[in-house]
Amino acid sequence: MENILKINELDNVAVAIVALHKGDVVTVDGRTYTLRTDVPAGHKMSLIDLKKEDKVIKYGYPIGAAKEDIPAASHVHAFNIHTLLSESASYTYDEKIAQGYMEQFREKQKKWENNVPTIMAYERKNGDIGIRNALWIVPTVGCVNRISLALENWANSNLDIADGCHVWTHQFGCSQMGSDHETYRRILADLVHHPNAGGVLVIGLGCENNTMASFKELVGPVDESRIKFMVCQDEIDELESGRKLLAEIAEEMKKDKRTAVSMSRLKVGFKCGGSDGFSGITGNPLVGRFCDELCAMGGTAVLTEVPEMFGAEQILMNRAVSREVFEQTVELINNFKEYFTSHNQVVYENPSPGNKAGGISTLEDKSLGCVQKGGRAPVTAVVKYADRLQEKGLNLLSGPGNDIVSTTAQTAAGVHMILFTTGRGTPLGAPVPTVKVATNSDLAKRKANWIDFNAGRALTEDVNELTGAFIQYLARVASGEEKTRNEINGYSEISIFKDGVIL
Repeated sequence: MENILKINELDNVAVAIVALHKGDVVTVDGRTYTLRTDVPAGHKMSLIDLKKEDKVIKYGYPIGAAKEDIPAASHVHAFNIHTLLSESASYTYDEKIAQGYMEQFREKQKKWENNVPTIMAYERKNGDIGIRNALWIVPTVGCVNRISLALENWANSNLDIADGCHVWTHQFGCSQMGSDHETYRRILADLVHHPNAGGVLVIGLGCENNTMASFKELVGPVDESRIKFMVCQDEIDELESGRKLLAEIAEEMKKDKRTAVSMSRLKVGFKCGGSDGFSGITGNPLVGRFCDELCAMGGTAVLTEVPEMFGAEQILMNRAVSREVFEQTVELINNFKEYFTSHNQVVYENPSPGNKAGGISTLEDKSLGCVQKGGRAPVTAVVKYADRLQEKGLNLLSGPGNDIVSTTAQTAAGVHMILFTTGRGTPLGAPVPTVKVATNSDLAKRKANWIDFNAGRALTEDVNELTGAFIQYLARVASGEEKTRNEINGYSEISIFKDGVIL
């Protein structure tokens, strides 16, 4: 394994694969360097003498500019470079560039013609598939969280449910106004329709803004044998009534059996959290290669974390399948920038302290690594927050970078599972299987109780073989042959984007 890596031929920095120390000798592109400073693993070393305000190039793109003169063979990080981002930017759409990506994609599609793998999944009446058969409890208001949790505990102790009973507690559903209230309701309605749930019990209190009558209208037609509603204030004993309804749903779910279906019917979300300097080298590129293969099969992929596209958004825009999708992507980016500025915040107040400790210096540095989870697949659609997926291929979903808010948004959009890359580690899980992909082997070893797949192997193994092994692993997860660590640990929750006043 090399001790330092230049990612792109245009780069003027290289990334330390292991911790390097002042006086160490390294070789990059045939040139030998004697380090002037220590460079921690995942951090950057300058390959040339950088003058003040010279652009620092990584992944082939600027990640910032030097705050001061930086001699070659020196540590390059947040203390000596600054962002080049601003609240405004102009974007272009070149149809020839977009067409070039499409031609590459069509070649990849040929590989999967009549050869798409199968998975074992549950066929749903609406034509979708589920990769889990769980019973979900959806409270319409935070006031009934504890009742819902009591019913969850009872169901898991007394009912035979393939993938268990899970309640998605939250804090609101009342005392909200306007679009904030409506968005909250739409996310909850999306969860009611999720295909990984073989049945759902919706529980309300009875006096909240989100009335059960209006919520039923929003949810629309349902299979009444599997989707049931209860208003606690209308029941003499809400726990006894809830148990009866859960038992009825569970009995109906026993009819469900896995059958062989095409992997092209999978919808997969991509997320990163606790990123480090290896995220853009190992974990995110691995997920990106899977994204390309899934989309070429005819599947659906979802990239979100809009603030972590800032600085790399033009890369995604270049792959828009049409001018309309390009313009929607521009709107997606600008709307989120406007959200920041409307709250008197700058758009580049990122990365986090943990990101910086792992070697990420600026938001551009983070974003250029982050968007690699989308591979090189054409961008087929832009999806608004709380909307459900309609188009196959790579979708861009409006949502923040916050881990649990964005994974909730992906779940509500309809993904069956989420691939979550991390360099620092996190136990967090969404309502759907959340595959934790370690960007470095040390993390995979230290936190084996959190991590599902070690992408750090990309530094020592053939990346194509690793990608093949990753696809096979994900097929086993989708088929229920393997559980993710968040499922085994029982770590799953939701959080809904809050943007409004509280009465």
